[in-house]
Amino acid sequence: MSATYAPRPGSAPWTRKVLSHARMEFRLLMRNGEQLLLALVIPLGLLLLLGGTGLGDRLPLGDGRAVDLAVPRVLALAVLSTSFTSLAIATGFERRYGVIKRLGASPLSRTGLLAGKIGSVLVLQVIQLGVLIGTGFALGWKPVGGASAVIGVVLMVVCGTAAFASLGLLMSGVLRAEATLAAANLLYLLLLVGGGLMTPVDEYPAGMQSVVRLLPSAALANGLANSTIEGVIPWAAALSLALWSAVLGYLVSRTFRWD
Repeated sequence: MSATYAPRPGSAPWTRKVLSHARMEFRLLMRNGEQLLLALVIPLGLLLLLGGTGLGDRLPLGDGRAVDLAVPRVLALAVLSTSFTSLAIATGFERRYGVIKRLGASPLSRTGLLAGKIGSVLVLQVIQLGVLIGTGFALGWKPVGGASAVIGVVLMVVCGTAAFASLGLLMSGVLRAEATLAAANLLYLLLLVGGGLMTPVDEYPAGMQSVVRLLPSAALANGLANSTIEGVIPWAAALSLALWSAVLGYLVSRTFRWD
């Protein structure tokens, strides 16, 4: 007569392990006040400033109503803040304190670790983008395109998150924690000012435009703007971000160190 064991010995399914790790990562993110400031308060404050005070009318955001131009670009900034800067800094210090090394000794694979981290970022972004989109509507935002705009925004958020999360994990998996902190904040500021994030590429000097167009920040911001202002699905921008994701993801798989 065969015996029945409960719980059944063996490792849990990969999906369950990833979801469990994503829940843990999300709880840690929600406890970190500095990360929440970067992820939500700064983009929300910028949206209120550009779309609700008239300041957006004086800045080179493009042709149209300030709030319509500001919302998609602030959404792009929110994706960058959460999926790159916050993730890179948090992971860098987890490596420093030995958290990543201990996770490496668990049944969770490297792929599962990275998938769990990206999953927690996506959950936080649902909350983050919900607040920003709701605020945009309160300020009079009027996106066009209906279903095409929704599909375009979702596509851009997913592709942008994959690209910038890969960049953040690449940085935090190679550099020391202090170097990751400095480099992530510096790159965040550089992309904010000169990465086509808050200003359309056409507003840059002619000599810079070809370079700025290649950046993932420009692809993300322009794709979101095209989705909500023109009502089209930005396939070219999605392809650009997918290529960035593939290249950076491959580099992460080859270079990420557990300690």
